[in-house]
Amino acid sequence: MANPELADVVKAFGNRLFAREKLSPQQVKSLLNIVRCRTSSLGGHEDVCDTCGTVSYSYNSCGDRHCPKCQMNKQLLWVENLEKEVLPVKHYHIIFTVPHSLNEVCLWNDKMYYSILFKTVWATLRSFGYTHYGVESGAIAVLHTWGQNLSLHPHIHCIVPMAGFSIQGKWKNIGKSEDEFLYPVKQLSKTFKGKFLDSLKGELRKMNNLSGFYTHIEQAYASDWVVHSEAPLSGVKQIIRYLGQYTHRIAISNDRILKITDEEVLFLAKDYRDNATIKRTRLKGEEFLRRFVQHILPKGYVRIRRYGIYNTTVKRNLNLRFTDNESDLDKLLKQSESEPENEEEGRANGISVDNEPRKCPHCKTGNLIRTKELPRIRSPAGHLPSILKTFLL
Repeated sequence: MANPELADVVKAFGNRLFAREKLSPQQVKSLLNIVRCRTSSLGGHEDVCDTCGTVSYSYNSCGDRHCPKCQMNKQLLWVENLEKEVLPVKHYHIIFTVPHSLNEVCLWNDKMYYSILFKTVWATLRSFGYTHYGVESGAIAVLHTWGQNLSLHPHIHCIVPMAGFSIQGKWKNIGKSEDEFLYPVKQLSKTFKGKFLDSLKGELRKMNNLSGFYTHIEQAYASDWVVHSEAPLSGVKQIIRYLGQYTHRIAISNDRILKITDEEVLFLAKDYRDNATIKRTRLKGEEFLRRFVQHILPKGYVRIRRYGIYNTTVKRNLNLRFTDNESDLDKLLKQSESEPENEEEGRANGISVDNEPRKCPHCKTGNLIRTKELPRIRSPAGHLPSILKTFLL
């Protein structure tokens, strides 16, 4: 099969997965969307070039946040918008990871687990901002749940500005650009470990299931937790480009899938135990899908969050506190809300900055004019796994 995609994996092994696993409605819905994305079952439109007259057809995207075909454009637009909002100061990249011994808890109730993860990550960063520098700092936090081989590996990437507001309401730069760490990572790791496990035990106790995961929690207490911190990122563009790698990723992209056989899926994965060497990896088809659906988030769950001075409401309220004269924050926000430095760069990345018409892929000069809407085909497609067809009836 030339250029295999995730949708092809679902078509080939979907029935085997359904026979083996009990999936949530959200997981089934996402698999259905992935298979139908940019096919006639979602409808589309007919376009005609106003120069060469070439007629072309395109089908609608599913818009599912777990679909590899839909996330690239969303990522580019998100990056473009964030460029206007990020503070023009240096930032640290800090990664909070939870031991695999707690994965069973995550599989039991992922929404509860991820919510505790977000809460304790920010509680840890906030407490260190106050104790080490006396400031309310901030963070943009992005949840990732996977490893390169699709295994369950929940962790949060944080971009933390080297600045904040003191208790007295004064803008204050923190840290030193030559320092490898913004906060002592060993202390950061111990604090995060304590806050996370305390919160997790509290929630499990409320749900009357603490005893069911007692062994897993004891293993987590016995293990060393590692919070990874990278040297500060310099310019705004570097920050956005770096963070953009993590915002709208899904567990696997189509370009990593090499081959689909009757039994297996061959794909590329980095081996971090071997200096991040990219290697070919094989998994049974149904195991590949089982791992993938672990990373389908609960309906409506927000995986990109802003805290402290990056919270929209906090930024606005802080700005209102300085009405007599222009504050340092005012100046910073004016810089950060300026227009993108290079609009051509946006166009090159496939982002239309002024809603200009799409160019004809045939003659490269004409504009495509929409002439007809193509209706959805509501009957079950013949290539869908039988279990997914029932959701179309």
